[in-house]
Amino acid sequence: MEGTATANVVAKGGRKGGDRKKSVTKSAKAGLQFPVGRITRFLKKGRYAQRLGSGAPVYMAAVLEYLAAEVSELAGNAARDNKKSRIIPRHLCLAIRNDEELGKLLAGVTIASGGVLPNINPILLPKKSGKAEAEKPTTQKFPGKSVASKSPKK
Repeated sequence: MEGTATANVVAKGGRKGGDRKKSVTKSAKAGLQFPVGRITRFLKKGRYAQRLGSGAPVYMAAVLEYLAAEVSELAGNAARDNKKSRIIPRHLCLAIRNDEELGKLLAGVTIASGGVLPNINPILLPKKSGKAEAEKPTTQKFPGKSVASKSPKK
């Protein structure tokens, strides 16, 4: 009888008590996918401040996770609009530049292989012909003479 009692106490390398509980990550406690512990380590290693509160890495992980989810959703929509099933850098670029707030946040960021937003200055487009010109009243200073348009000054 005495042998069984001492076996339980010494069995775990000197630790007292029964079975050890399964560890729960800080990310699981916060209900996040992003790694809170890793962000804590990076914040400590970066020496951004002498002291670091326990809530700061949780909050930062939540913000980063939200931003990643937002960009992923918009890029997925851009991929679907282009009839593609995979998100490529072009879709990320279109998603970010078309969103006002994300565009402002990432204004100085260059995305490799992202390209630019399709945009043609209205001045460069050809003028409308046909009905649009026929409906406009023509007011010429010299009737019968065609007035050649001047080229812009350089």
